Amino acid sequence: MARLPAAQRREQLLDVAAELFATKGYAGATTAQIAKEAGVTEPIIYRHFKSKRDLFVALIERTGKQTLEQWESDLSKSENPAIRLARLLAENPMVSAEGRVGYRVMLQSVSDIDDELIHSAVSEHMIALHGFITKEIVRAQENRQVDNRFSADVLAWVLVNIGMGYGVLEAMGVPGHGRDADGVSVREVLARILVTPGLKRGGE
Repeated sequence: MARLPAAQRREQLLDVAAELFATKGYAGATTAQIAKEAGVTEPIIYRHFKSKRDLFVALIERTGKQTLEQWESDLSKSENPAIRLARLLAENPMVSAEGRVGYRVMLQSVSDIDDELIHSAVSEHMIALHGFITKEIVRAQENRQVDNRFSADVLAWVLVNIGMGYGVLEAMGVPGHGRDADGVSVREVLARILVTPGLKRGGE
């Protein structure tokens, strides 16, 4: 059994657990299975996490952190609020290669798990994403690039709701759910609705 620094071992256990939870579900995946897949003994898991529930919560928290870090990185390439918002619309973490597994795990917590601590972690995650999106919409509204008939707060919740719904349909493999017969995508529709025509300003 290879010895890894504590932080690296913790990340490895989270990676293995994410894959097992995504395929077997929260109830179906055991700490014994996680330990076996990680190539460690089960007590090693309990050095890093008090319980399977704490491990699951840590996964939710890590997924949220990774999403916000990815968004920050992607948006750092532009100061133009409209462009930043368009990039944000294109970055649905539920269907990205980096986020797909983590969000599949998170969806299980909503449908399969009746646990207050886990649901609280999901709520905090969604509130953090909403807060990030709200700030971007505020910037675009202040720059007169997004219509201000509706508050940035409610527009951000619209995007969160649509993003979640899109992610669920993608996970279910529903064919054609993201585009119409002409190839127009959900993301394009949202961009056209949100960004005020004729008021786009500034460049990259």
